[in-house]
Amino acid sequence: MKTLSLFLSLSLVVLLGSSCQQSEKTPVVNNAPDPVVAPAEETEPTETPAVEAEWVSLFNGENLDGMTVRGAATWEVKDGVLIGVSPDGQGHIYMGPELTDLEVKGEFRVVETGNNANSGLYFRANEPDDNPDGYPKGYEAQICHSQDAHTGWLWKPGTPTGEATELLTKDGEWFTMRVKAVGTKLEIFVNDTLVMTYEDDEYTKGFFALQCHNAGMTIEAKGLAYRDLGV
Repeated sequence: MKTLSLFLSLSLVVLLGSSCQQSEKTPVVNNAPDPVVAPAEETEPTETPAVEAEWVSLFNGENLDGMTVRGAATWEVKDGVLIGVSPDGQGHIYMGPELTDLEVKGEFRVVETGNNANSGLYFRANEPDDNPDGYPKGYEAQICHSQDAHTGWLWKPGTPTGEATELLTKDGEWFTMRVKAVGTKLEIFVNDTLVMTYEDDEYTKGFFALQCHNAGMTIEAKGLAYRDLGV
């Protein structure tokens, strides 16, 4: 009987040992699903905002350095104001770089002293080859408060071309004018109001100029500046 009990005990030990060895060799199976990786979001490239051209002064506010005087009018700078007087006939003063696409602005005042005051801000303008003292070949933003083709009209030499929608100025008072020319599109603003839009391709490149048209008048200008829109 003791022998049988001992045999059974030894058999149980052998079975337990074998079971443990099998348990150690059995690999652990991980049934958990693989983690899902979300696809990376595609981002659109950001555009760099365009940098606006800076305004550049057309004269130094002290003298006529860098300007070209043509015709009978006389010019001077006083207290930062460019002053043109016409005692004996019309004249022009050229300034600034030669540009194609541009903006130009300033403050202006005309004073009548016996005759109608007539002036103009020229752009894309050049001296006539046959007569440098003659009227510039280019576009003119009219400055004249006393005629039908008044301040804000677009003129070509001797010809009113683009009509201004309204007259917003009068003699003896300062007003602002800004001109924008890009390609064939020409715009004139008076006192921050768009008064003239016109399409034309006759003049494509030139300088700026200010006119003193009639004998016995004065034109004053300050804050003259331009932007090169072709860069």
